[in-house]
Amino acid sequence: MADSQLFEETFSITSLNAQKYDRVSRISGTSSSNETFLTLDVNTELYPCAVSDRIHLVLASTLSLDGTKDDGKGWRDVGRGEASLADMYDYVCHGKIYRFEEGDGEMIKVFISFGGLLLYLEGPYKRLTPLRIDYVYLLLKKS
Repeated sequence: MADSQLFEETFSITSLNAQKYDRVSRISGTSSSNETFLTLDVNTELYPCAVSDRIHLVLASTLSLDGTKDDGKGWRDVGRGEASLADMYDYVCHGKIYRFEEGDGEMIKVFISFGGLLLYLEGPYKRLTPLRIDYVYLLLKKS
């Protein structure tokens, strides 16, 4: 895991709820180590998912391959032909970490909003502590 990659894990989707919105589903999953739990709103028109799919999730502070900060340069400002971390993933969002909660024992809960699409992570304190920053990129691909 590079310095810009704050969290990286593979999850198995255990449930999918598409009842509330037309193009958005709320997926829930468990990490391959069974330590971390995920609930994520996904635009299924852009990134279709099904129960039992395995997804690889990365939360990163920048899309730059060398880990340098964005310095106000957003993902749209990446020049044509310029390689980025986003090129290796199928679904990319930028969002704000807006809440942390202490869980049971060594567990912690992290809440992130990607323009209204929400991510909830619950896992070991040591794994989720690097997320104590303001903004992150979510990168997903099927594994």
